[in-house]
Amino acid sequence: MAHYRAPDSKREQFRRYLEKAGVVDSLTSVLVSLYEKPERPPNALEFVKQNLGAVGEISDDTDALQQEVADLRQRCARLAEENTDLKARLQLYEPASEE
Repeated sequence: MAHYRAPDSKREQFRRYLEKAGVVDSLTSVLVSLYEKPERPPNALEFVKQNLGAVGEISDDTDALQQEVADLRQRCARLAEENTDLKARLQLYEPASEE
């Protein structure tokens, strides 16, 4: 009597599909990070949901936002330096009143 192997074949095809799509690697990464946490989060499913999107490639939006944050930090530093300089120059012309 011959054994019919269709379910195993479909299962194997599906497994290869998941591996090829990177799903297995992403899930493995998230589960490993959960395993390595010193304190387990109260809701493991929520942890997986939140961290699953963080695994893998960074989207174009994320790259653009990271660049914008870096630019704004540089601008903020320049403005803080300019503010300090202007305050010092103002003190030359308007000394603080002694109360």
